[in-house]
Amino acid sequence: MTANSIKFGNYFDEILKISMPYLKKQFSSAEIQELLNSLRDFKGKSIQEYVDYFDKVYCQMVKRQYQMKTSPNYDKDLCKFIEDQDTQIKIIWGDCLHVLKRMKSESVHLIVTSPPYYNAREYAQWDNLNDYLADMRDILEECYRVLDNHRAFVFNIADVYDNDNIVTRATWGKRRIPLAAYFIKLFEDVGFTFVDDFIWDKGEVQTQRHKHESKPYPFYQYPVNCYEHILIFHKHRLDKTRYPCPICGCLKVNDNSQTEIGVQSWECKNEKCFQRSPAGRGKRFSLLSNMMQRHQTEDCEIPKQLIRKWRRDIVKFPPVIKINAKGENILGHTAPFPEDIPEMAVLFYSYPGEIVLDPFAGSFTTAIVAAKLGRIGVGIELNKHLFRESVIRRVKRMTQQMDLSGKRVKFAEYDLTFLPKVNRQKGEKHDKGGNINAIARKNA
Repeated sequence: MTANSIKFGNYFDEILKISMPYLKKQFSSAEIQELLNSLRDFKGKSIQEYVDYFDKVYCQMVKRQYQMKTSPNYDKDLCKFIEDQDTQIKIIWGDCLHVLKRMKSESVHLIVTSPPYYNAREYAQWDNLNDYLADMRDILEECYRVLDNHRAFVFNIADVYDNDNIVTRATWGKRRIPLAAYFIKLFEDVGFTFVDDFIWDKGEVQTQRHKHESKPYPFYQYPVNCYEHILIFHKHRLDKTRYPCPICGCLKVNDNSQTEIGVQSWECKNEKCFQRSPAGRGKRFSLLSNMMQRHQTEDCEIPKQLIRKWRRDIVKFPPVIKINAKGENILGHTAPFPEDIPEMAVLFYSYPGEIVLDPFAGSFTTAIVAAKLGRIGVGIELNKHLFRESVIRRVKRMTQQMDLSGKRVKFAEYDLTFLPKVNRQKGEKHDKGGNINAIARKNA
């Protein structure tokens, strides 16, 4: 029996009858009625369209349950701002920990960022390395919560040469600090799975470290620091929720262990399913495999030249040129993010229309690139007083260029800088959610 041989008008009546015991375990009577109403209103042209639509609505309702359980006091105004499809670049000013705590759980589809490197800039200073890593861990915990399940976090970090201020504050306390190694441990501690480490070869760079050519003897020679790490992590929260078969839409499925750590697999037990093995086994699938297979479409195909560029885990491209011939900073930021990294991340790990978040937005390169590539770019930046003028100028220039190409792109701002500073040693001093009196400003 094939899907095309059945009149789909009555098909879902039978599927729903088989699935009803499982629906009653998952949803309330009101939620089941909501699901049935959605199916009744849907005008599909094939059984597969009904199966896909049922799966979409079902997953949305399961996600809503999870969000209400894990983020019941989310900021409704902020989340409405982020989810608004009318603006493609969202500029949020404020402490990223404040902002993340007000977001819904599993509400963004990709995170791409480069954090402030430990004491490398005057606007990002910590008393010691332990305080820095403690703050980063708090932020990563919230990033894990707001990132959708089975999605990626692309994290650019460099090792630095500085004093960790743990043993001494004297000059002799300076050393090479392997931030990437520390961050891998932090990511794993909060629940992420380490996947890959791209080495960004920055070519010949300016440095003061390799300066002992006059002493060609042992223990005087050190390499020029000319690389950074681009770490890839996955979030795989083990979800034992029963999901419908992607072939027939039935919820009569059995637990089929895990395809990898944290990825629950299922096997369809509907005997009338359109796909069964010669041995009578039903379709085996997971939430992750469903997502990946259903997005194998032309608009999601990655350009071949980009795949070739990133085929090796050592990738060479220059850093951003920010100082012009007159010695002026043309970007208004001391550590701008190259577009190469978010371009790879967005095309490798997200789909058109999805939300891409950068919690340390800086010059908002990630949000801008995401918008260029048909996603919703969301950036959070603390230092509004330092960067707003240059950011707005850059975003306006980008949106004007997109307008000329026929693709309308809008941006909007949301201000949370008025909130009191987070005291991570003594606990939060601000409310944790609800409707707050934030300042939102949209720009055409």
